[in-house]
Amino acid sequence: MAAATGRRIGITAILRWVVAFALGLLVGLMAYTFVYAKGFSYLSNDPRACVNCHVMEDQYKSWQAGHHRRSATCGDCHLPHDNVVHKYWVKAEDGFLHGLKFTTGDYPENIVIRDVNMDVANEACVNCHADVTDDMRHGALNRNEVYDCVRCHSGIGHE
Repeated sequence: MAAATGRRIGITAILRWVVAFALGLLVGLMAYTFVYAKGFSYLSNDPRACVNCHVMEDQYKSWQAGHHRRSATCGDCHLPHDNVVHKYWVKAEDGFLHGLKFTTGDYPENIVIRDVNMDVANEACVNCHADVTDDMRHGALNRNEVYDCVRCHSGIGHE
C-alpha cells in the first residue's frame, strides 16, 4: 500500500512539473511576443504605434499628409469615446485581430475597415464635428433617416 501511495505522489509531482513548465513556456512566449511587438506602445495614443507593423505604413503616411494630423491621432478616430472600458476593449480586440491577420498573412492588399470599426469612426466624426453635422446627418426631408459621415467622406483621415 505504501508503494502505491508513493507512486501516486510521484506521478502527481511529475504532472505538476509538466503543467508548471508548460505554463511557464506559454507565459514566456507571450511576454517575448509582447516585447518584440512593442506591445506597450499600443497602450499609448501615439500614432507611431500604428506603424509598428509595416502593413499600416500607407495609412500612417496618408494621415501625416492630411489636415487631421494637427487635431487627431489614430485613436481619436478609431477608438470609442464613450468610456475607458469600451475604448480598451475595442483596442484589445483590434490588436488581437491585427496580430492574427498580420502573423498569418491573411489580410487583403488593400486593407478594409470592418463595419464595427466604421461605426466607431463615424461616431468619432460626430463627436468632434457635432456643431456642423447634426443638420446634415438628419436629412431635411426625412428626419428619420440618419446619414453617416464616412459614407461620403471615407478617406478624410487618410488623404
